[in-house]
Amino acid sequence: MDEQSSLEPQVKLTTEQILLIKQAAQRLKTKFEGTFNAETIERYITDSQTRLESRAKFATWLPVLIERFTHDRLVALARLEVGTLDRPGVLFLCVHNAGRSQMAAGYLRHLAGDRVDVFTGGSDPGFDTNKVVVAAMAEDGIDVSQEYPKPWTDEIARAADVIVSMGCGDACPIYPGKRYEDWELDDPSGQPIEAVRPIRDDIRGRVQALLATLELTPVS
Repeated sequence: MDEQSSLEPQVKLTTEQILLIKQAAQRLKTKFEGTFNAETIERYITDSQTRLESRAKFATWLPVLIERFTHDRLVALARLEVGTLDRPGVLFLCVHNAGRSQMAAGYLRHLAGDRVDVFTGGSDPGFDTNKVVVAAMAEDGIDVSQEYPKPWTDEIARAADVIVSMGCGDACPIYPGKRYEDWELDDPSGQPIEAVRPIRDDIRGRVQALLATLELTPVS
């Protein structure tokens, strides 16, 4: 795991939430049994908890988010260490991981199904997914309401075949041997839905083009 500065929790977990995180760890141990040992999973879930706690405004959904974040990181680690590279991996990066990267990931998951491992991250993650972005994507039949801003991590960046950056500039990770794309897109932050729709449509077209370069046809 990559080096990070000391991160202090911004919220306090209840006893029930701590129990939920322990239950999440058990589910992950079951899912990744035979791939990673219990100590590795514990280490990653603890680190994911630390990263998300340091940025959370509310603790309500933290157990769920910690489990999902850890799951994505373990999928990436499996791609690196176990060689589960039977499908391409794509990482979408923007500054806050609250708008552009979530739209791109939503479209790629919708169009590619389970044929691509899709990851997202932010160089300076926000607190919530942009609600106007959620509404704009819903207009196109794609639900990103359960997505959440999170930092990019070393193992996810190293596991991706394609890294698409959207405005994070020098803060985006650079790794040898990766395919990089820099999408110049307006930032939907603070914009009304009328301004977000053209950004959404631009992203949809770019994702469709990306899918073609991966030699995959849309599933829908």
